[in-house]
Amino acid sequence: MQNRDQMHPQDLRNLIIFALLSLVMWLTYDHYVAKPQAIEMRKIQQAQQMSAKVATTAIAEKPQTRGDVVSTGGRVAIETKSLKGSISLIGARLDDLALKGYFKTVEKKDPVELLSPAKTPYPRYVETGWVANSGGPSVPDAQTQWRVEGANTTLTPTTPVTLVTDIDGITYKKVFTVDEDYGFSVTDFAANKTGKDLVVYPFALVAEHGQPEDFQNVGVIHEGPIAYVGDKLEERAYGKFKKTPQETFNAKTGWAGLTGKYWLTALAGADQNTDTRFRFISTPSSDKSGKDHYQADLTGGPVTVAAGKEGSYKVQIFSGPKKLKMLEKYEQEWKLPHFDLAVDFGWFYFLTKPFFLILNWLYGIVGNFGVAIIIFTCFLRILIFPLANTSYKSFAKLRMVSPEMYEIRHQYKDDRQRLQQELVKLYERHNVNPMAGCLPIIVQIPIFFALYKVLSNTIEMRHAPFFGWIHDLSAMDPTTIFNLFGLIPWTPPHMLMIGAWPLLMMLAMIVQKNISPPPEDPIQAKMMSIMPYFMTFVMAKFAAGLVIYWTVSNILAVIQQMIIMHRMGVPIYLFTKDKDKEKLQKEINEGPSVHPSLEMIEEEIEEAIAGEPKGLSKPKPKKKKKK
Repeated sequence: MQNRDQMHPQDLRNLIIFALLSLVMWLTYDHYVAKPQAIEMRKIQQAQQMSAKVATTAIAEKPQTRGDVVSTGGRVAIETKSLKGSISLIGARLDDLALKGYFKTVEKKDPVELLSPAKTPYPRYVETGWVANSGGPSVPDAQTQWRVEGANTTLTPTTPVTLVTDIDGITYKKVFTVDEDYGFSVTDFAANKTGKDLVVYPFALVAEHGQPEDFQNVGVIHEGPIAYVGDKLEERAYGKFKKTPQETFNAKTGWAGLTGKYWLTALAGADQNTDTRFRFISTPSSDKSGKDHYQADLTGGPVTVAAGKEGSYKVQIFSGPKKLKMLEKYEQEWKLPHFDLAVDFGWFYFLTKPFFLILNWLYGIVGNFGVAIIIFTCFLRILIFPLANTSYKSFAKLRMVSPEMYEIRHQYKDDRQRLQQELVKLYERHNVNPMAGCLPIIVQIPIFFALYKVLSNTIEMRHAPFFGWIHDLSAMDPTTIFNLFGLIPWTPPHMLMIGAWPLLMMLAMIVQKNISPPPEDPIQAKMMSIMPYFMTFVMAKFAAGLVIYWTVSNILAVIQQMIIMHRMGVPIYLFTKDKDKEKLQKEINEGPSVHPSLEMIEEEIEEAIAGEPKGLSKPKPKKKKKK
């Protein structure tokens, strides 16, 4: 008989075979898979470290003006119908770019500058080229002097520009092209004349020193590094780099760049089917400027250039406004995955993008985004009309039974349980659903946030005028009641900027509150009484287009509710006092907190689960059909 603590010979043999097979598999994997991958990974990391060094250029302790920096040193001019700028011959950087059709303010004096040289107050630039492993061939860096090949010194859609430099027997070339809009391509060449093979890695980066001049720092809008890698959108806020200074993503397809509220500078390999490493990186300031260095870059796989041969790598660069049609155009031309997601449509993407398309279509018809917003608001009210109709009929019934509610609350104000039961009976007797009023509000919440994204985040709304004093629908109403809308020569603090449109919205909300029944709970009643004023204070800082939408929507809701109340014979009190409502409101404020509507919902849920009325002594009477 075998000892219970002794392993069976068969089990021991299986264990030994399993251990040997595991060892063989591990050694095979380590030798043929892991080690080659590790070697390749080290090469790419070295290349990336080199690219980081290429991108890092110290800024002068005292920033210089853009004009002073651009006027010194050789440059290649850029001139298209959409762009104006230049390329530096020191480092061959694309670091000077301004938009002809977009300006910093509505006065249209200063053009928006997307790229600026290193030494200016807000540097941002694009750089492409080659990096090599330690001990590898010499490659150009940020201080390399380039020369123009040929007589052309201006980059236009019809005249490409070629830059060239020679280092240790290798001729490096860059061919720049630009289209009529905001697209560049840079093809880097490395001609090997050293007599031996060499290995280099292509890279491209967009970098900036410090946060941009127009940094919004608003949580609902993404600003900073952005990329679509493989099948996932990657976004990193500036603040997250303190905890994670570098993040890396590997994929065959994708693009990466730096984005603001309205502007984007992004780059991608022209071949969207090659192994590429994308990276977000932040490095601390190396000078007294105190500005951290932020960078989005890509590094391609190794390019082996045989003696006497030439290697090349092409990069596509977009630097311009995040106009949806423009992004979709480049997405199709350059075969980029989801380039349209550079526009921050948010969580409600399924609503935001259709809303934007509809508004843009309406704008094409009426020629004014403010009018398009009003038409769109009417369209939305039509969509939710049946739901709102049910809600407002319930409101009207509540106003009709308010005298009975007052009697019940007055009679049972010291018996909370009995009060709750009697109110439930009252609602059931008159077929009133107090919760029906919440449904239109619940439906409008995602609509509101989707429109907020559209009006405050899409460049099509930027500097779009309405009528009168609204010159920018994406900005807040510039007037305020605290200086009598400009009659008093005084500019109040930002928190007191409550303009004419927010006040009109407040008036519509007050009217809507006055013709609606009071809430059942004292706390809710107090909240509803201050809600118009609170919402006005908050929304006065929102985009004027959003305030116009909410104001028009409330006015249409008031009109719809008044029509229903008139048809049902319910008296309408807009600004005068309703004595029955005041008496009921007093009982609600002074009486116990009850929630009969919640009890009704619980009963309906129990009945739905059980399939029959639960907890009732007798069935509810059936309604008589009208003859």
